[in-house]
Amino acid sequence: MDRLWAPWRMTYISGEHKDEGCIFCNKPKEDRDRENLILYRGNYNFIIMNLFPYNNGHLMIAPYRHIGDLEDLNEDEMLEMMKLIQKSIRAFKKCMRPDGFNAGFNIGRAAGAGIVDHVHFHVVPRWVGDTNFMPTLTGTKVISEHILNTYDKLYKELHSEEL
Repeated sequence: MDRLWAPWRMTYISGEHKDEGCIFCNKPKEDRDRENLILYRGNYNFIIMNLFPYNNGHLMIAPYRHIGDLEDLNEDEMLEMMKLIQKSIRAFKKCMRPDGFNAGFNIGRAAGAGIVDHVHFHVVPRWVGDTNFMPTLTGTKVISEHILNTYDKLYKELHSEEL
C-alpha cells in the first residue's frame, strides 16, 4: 500500500490556520515575507502564495488597501495588478513550465470567495494530467512539492531582472 504523507495539511484540517482579521492587510505589515509566503511587493499590490493551494504554485495578487469591491480599485492599483499578473505568469512559465492557467477573481461568497471583503486575483498553474481520482474519491488534492520549495523557485524568478 502506498502512503500519501502531507502533515502540513493538518493545520488546515484542524482549523488552526484561522488568522485574526484580514490576511491581505495583516501579512504585508509583518517583516516575515517567506514565512507569510509573500513573493513580491509592488507599490500598490503584492503577490502572495495561497497557504492551502488548489495546485502547486497557486498565488494571489492583492492590493495593500482593504478594498472589497473590484470597482473601487483606482487606476494605479488596477494597472499594477495586471502587470503583476503578467509577471507571475512569466515566472511560472520559466520555472514551472505549466501547460495552462486558471486566472481570475472570485467576487462574493456565492462565487467561491474565501475572503470576501478584500479583493484578490488568483493565478493557478495547470498541467495536462494534474487532476486524478483523489479529489473525486477522497476529497483530497495532492500537492507534489513542498510549498517553501515552490516559494523559493517563484521568488527567484519574480526578482530576476529578466522579467
